[in-house]
Amino acid sequence: MNQSTDPELIVGIDLGTTNSLVAFCDDRGPRVLLDESTQALLPSVVRIDADGRMTIGREARDHAVEYPRETVHSVKRLMGQTIDQVRGDLDYLSYEVAAGEGAAARLRVHDRLLSPQEISAAILARLREIAQAALRRPVGKAVITVPAYFDDAQRQATRDAGRFAGLEVARIINEPTAAALAYGIGRSGEAETIAVYDLGGGTFDISILQIIPPSGADASIDSAFFQVRSTAGDTHLGGDDVDRLIVELVQREIRAQHGLALEFPPSTRQALRRFAEATKIRLSSEDSAAIQIDLGDGRTYERTITRDEFETMIAPWVDRTIDACRRALRDARLEPGEIDRVVMVGGSTRIPLVRQRVGAFFETNPYTAIDPDQVVALGAAVQAAILSGSQQAALLLDVIPLSLGIETMGGAVAKLIMRNSTVPCQATERFSTSVDGQTSIKIHVLQGERELAGDCRSLGEFHLRGIPPMPAGIPQLEVSFHIDVNGILDVTAVERRSGKRAAVQIVANHGLTAAEVDRIERDSISHARSDMKLHRIIDLRVNAALDLKWIRDAIKRVEGEIPPDYRRELDGRIAALQRFVDESEREPQSVDADAFHAAKEELDRASVRLHELSIARSLRDEG
Repeated sequence: MNQSTDPELIVGIDLGTTNSLVAFCDDRGPRVLLDESTQALLPSVVRIDADGRMTIGREARDHAVEYPRETVHSVKRLMGQTIDQVRGDLDYLSYEVAAGEGAAARLRVHDRLLSPQEISAAILARLREIAQAALRRPVGKAVITVPAYFDDAQRQATRDAGRFAGLEVARIINEPTAAALAYGIGRSGEAETIAVYDLGGGTFDISILQIIPPSGADASIDSAFFQVRSTAGDTHLGGDDVDRLIVELVQREIRAQHGLALEFPPSTRQALRRFAEATKIRLSSEDSAAIQIDLGDGRTYERTITRDEFETMIAPWVDRTIDACRRALRDARLEPGEIDRVVMVGGSTRIPLVRQRVGAFFETNPYTAIDPDQVVALGAAVQAAILSGSQQAALLLDVIPLSLGIETMGGAVAKLIMRNSTVPCQATERFSTSVDGQTSIKIHVLQGERELAGDCRSLGEFHLRGIPPMPAGIPQLEVSFHIDVNGILDVTAVERRSGKRAAVQIVANHGLTAAEVDRIERDSISHARSDMKLHRIIDLRVNAALDLKWIRDAIKRVEGEIPPDYRRELDGRIAALQRFVDESEREPQSVDADAFHAAKEELDRASVRLHELSIARSLRDEG
C-alpha cells in the first residue's frame, strides 16, 4: 500500500497524575507503546535544572529526594486552577507553588515561574518521542483524555499543553468514554447503562453512561452513542491522599517518640511520600508491610502496618468515593441494581477494599479485565483510530477466535471453550490434584489450538489457595469460563469440598490480528497428529503415576497378606508401567502410546485383587 493511502496516524494519550501513557490502535487492536526500556508507564514527574533543562519520567522520580525543590509531581491537580483552589495541596508538595497572572497557580523553580501546562507539555513531548520510536513514523496528532468533570479551563489547559508539545490535539475525550471504548462496550446490540469508577493518583470521578448501540448493516463502534447521564467526583481525591495519610501517621508517631519539634524538610517529605507510596502498593497485595526509617543520630523509627489497620485508615477516603457514586446515581435517577456493569479505572482501584466496597454498593462484580493503569490510554487509542479512519473490524469480534482452556498436569491443555463459539458463552469442567497434601493450585489460562501449554498463548494465571490438605485425586476443583458479549473472560475456580474460591478477568482476544489468528489455526492443523500423540502421552503419564502411587500405598497396607505369586505378578506389571512413565518424561515422542495404554490397563486389571485385600483390611481395622 502506498504511504499516501495509509490512514492518518493519531495516537491516544492518558495524561495522568501519577503516570502517563501513549497507545496506538491498528489491526492488532489497541496497545500501549513501550519506551526503550520496555516500560509502559511514564511517571508524570519532571525535574528542572538551573539552566532550564528538564528531566522527565523515571529518572526524575528516582532522584526526587535529592532534588525536592526542583522536582515537580502531581501537576495534573494544578492544571487550569487558581492558587486558592490548590491551597490544600501546598503543604504536601516539596516544590513551591505561587500565584501568577490572574491568581493562576504557577510553579516557582530556580526563581522562574512555570505554568502547569509547560510541565505537562514536557511529559507529552516525551510520550511523543516514545511513540515515534515505537512506530518509526512521525507523530503529530493525539487524542488526550481528561476526567469527565474537568471544566473548560482545565480542558483548555490540556489542549495548550498538547500544543506546547508540538501535538495537534485531535480531540479531548472524557476518561469514562475512553474506558468504555477500551472494553468494546457499545457493540453488544443492546442498550446498556454502565458506571465508570475512575480512581487515579490525584483525581476521582464516577460517571453513569447510557450506551445506545449502533444499528443498521453498516454500523460500527463509532456510531454508538455514549450519553453521560450523570457524573460526580473530586479533583483532590486519589492515591496521593492515601500516601498522605501514611505520611501523616509516620510523622505523628516519629514526633511522639523523638520530640514534637522535629522538622521535616522538603527532602524528607519527598522521601516519606515515596516510602508511603511503596507501602500502599505492598498492602494492596500483602497482609502487612514493615517500616524502618533511620532518623540519624542513632534514632530509628520501626513499626508494621497491617492490612486491617490500613483499611481502617483509608475507610473514610473510600467512603467519599461511594458518596459520589450515590450522588451520581441519584442525579441519573437510577438504583444500583439498574447498572449493567461497573468498569474500574485507575491504579488506586487495585486496593482490595476499593473493589470490595464498589462491588457491594453496585451489587455486581466490577470489571477488572484490563490493567486499570492502561485502560484509558487504550480507549484513547481506539478513539484515535476511529478519527483516522482505521478499520475497526479486528477489534469487534463476535466470536471467540481461538480456543480457551487451562494447563493441566504435565503441560497439556484442557480446552473449555472451542474456537468460533459465539459470545456470550460459558463452560465448566472438573479437575483434581496430583500431589498429596496440596493446599494451592495454580490456574494457568491459555488461548490457542495446540495441545501443549508451551505452544499456546498465556492469558494469565492465578492461584486457588487455602485448600485443606487431602490425598491426591480427592479435591474436587471446578473451573468455569464465562465470556460476555464484550469478549471479557471471567475464570472462576472453586474447590467444592472446602468452598475455597478464586477468580480472574481476562480480555480473551486482546492483541491478536486476523493474520496471527490464521497462522495459529494453520499451525494447529500441521501439528495436529504429533500434538494429539503428545497430549495422549502426557495424560497417560499423569494417570499412570497416580495409579502407581495408589497401588504402592495399597501394597504397604497389606504387605503380609499378598500371596508370593501374585506379588511377583504385581511387581512385574508395576515395573513395566514405570518404564513407560520414565521414558515418557525423557523422550515423549518416542513412546508407543498404544503399548503405554496397554501396560496401564494390564496393571489396572491385575490390581483389582489388591484393592479387594486393601478394602477388607480397612473394614477389619474399623471393626
